[in-house]
Amino acid sequence: MRRRDFIKALAGSAAPWPLIVRAQQSIPVVGFLSSRSPGESAQLVTAFREGLKEAGYLDSKDVHISFRWAEGRYDRLPQLAAELVEAQVAVIASVGGSITALAAKSATRTIPIVAIASDPLKHGLVASFNRPGGNVTVVSPSNTQLSAKRLEILRELVPTANVIGVLVNPQYPDSVLQLQDTVDAASALGQQIHVVNASKERDIDTAFANLVENRIGALLVALDPFLDTRREQIVAQAAHYAVPTIYGQREFSVAGGLISYASNFSEAYRQAGVYAGRILKGEKPAVLPVMQPTKFELVINLKTAKALGLTIPAKLLALADEVID
Repeated sequence: MRRRDFIKALAGSAAPWPLIVRAQQSIPVVGFLSSRSPGESAQLVTAFREGLKEAGYLDSKDVHISFRWAEGRYDRLPQLAAELVEAQVAVIASVGGSITALAAKSATRTIPIVAIASDPLKHGLVASFNRPGGNVTVVSPSNTQLSAKRLEILRELVPTANVIGVLVNPQYPDSVLQLQDTVDAASALGQQIHVVNASKERDIDTAFANLVENRIGALLVALDPFLDTRREQIVAQAAHYAVPTIYGQREFSVAGGLISYASNFSEAYRQAGVYAGRILKGEKPAVLPVMQPTKFELVINLKTAKALGLTIPAKLLALADEVID
């Protein structure tokens, strides 16, 4: 074909040359909606990228990730979810609990969603664990159901604690389930508990002052994305008031917290990345079964125990998956 004929043919084609080039260069976009903050979630984002890579999608090469962070401000989630829908992302990874997943689901009934959330049936995210049935599938850490086990561990660690405090965020939907689980366990064990609330940064300092005033002997911190974003503050307050504290994430123990018992969150994010990749390849969330954890981690910070004057029982040390010196 002569050059003049080629140019004429190109001019009459359906798509101009620049649009053809852009189409060839385009890669799918994964929306990443989180109720948490980017800094404290860095390790989890790495795990999500690893999952995508396992599914055949290398970030910035085969796929682009568009991040939206609520940073513990749950009222921002609907708008952030709407932004991802307007951008027409190929799939949304909704992380940071059921409140994030519900915001994503409310924003779209067509874009596939992979959520990391506990109790997906109770929150109406899926029709069943084996066949979710809609545009949402879930990786479920089941952490809300571990509150009773954390209470048992704390009692074993601090048997002299007549009153155990429970720090929760009343604005987080899952806190209701966690608190009920804790109350039921405390009743069965004959353990007195004292509940304090924190939904803003300043509330945390007030809550600790309240706990000290009520002479609590130990503390259980409920799992909550907002409280996760204030990890350093909570660990520092626990150290300042010398309160033995158990947490629902390994990262608290790494940051200096005494002890944590939780499912492996990095593994949950990796699995979410794998599911997102499978959806990009054409699989439907409606038939991707809800994934549940098979392993839970007990992490003990011996340095913090020493500072508190605590001796970790040999049984707990033997059960620990990780001991931080």
